[in-house]
Amino acid sequence: MPDPSVLHPMPEQPRVVLLRPLVTSPLIEVGEFTYYDDPDDPTAFETRNVLYHYGPERLVIGKYCALGTGVRFIMNGANHRTDGPSTFPFPIMGGSWAAHFDLLTDLPSRGDTVVGNDVWFGHGVTVMPGVRIGHGAIIATGSVVTADVPDYAIVGGNPARLIRHRYEEADIARLVAVAWWDWPADHITAHVRAIMSGTVEDLEAAAPE
Repeated sequence: MPDPSVLHPMPEQPRVVLLRPLVTSPLIEVGEFTYYDDPDDPTAFETRNVLYHYGPERLVIGKYCALGTGVRFIMNGANHRTDGPSTFPFPIMGGSWAAHFDLLTDLPSRGDTVVGNDVWFGHGVTVMPGVRIGHGAIIATGSVVTADVPDYAIVGGNPARLIRHRYEEADIARLVAVAWWDWPADHITAHVRAIMSGTVEDLEAAAPE
């Protein structure tokens, strides 16, 4: 089976990187085999695609996610005050303005940004702070995700809206319960066809005992 610790899983395609062996920030957690595709510099993901990440909020991305070129996560550090006449962040400019830094440190936080497993992000998706995206979701090209996305939902637009669910509610519960992404790697290897093109029943039948 492929090696989840290799930076470039497809040596002939340097535009594709696995994110788990790439990221260094303790505030970013990525599961095995989640990849990012970018023809320019995919290895700059932490600085070009995770923006305003001053902490302490975390970005958590599950296993087996596919991130198209230009997918960006806006973190809570991008926030400005909106409760007064001006939104300008005076204290970050330093000097005597720095004495008012408390006006920025007490900004509300939406918490961690959390992406489930097996999520497909189309080209140019933007994810806003504190959003939670469920397992098996599909985020359409160019979407701006401002609110939580349910498991196995397809969303699109700005702001992203529900287009449809990939499965009926009962089947979604079964898929989440079977959690194929947590199977041992060799078991996944043996059942790739069921995972990629089988029915819910096929996947349940393939689950390790």
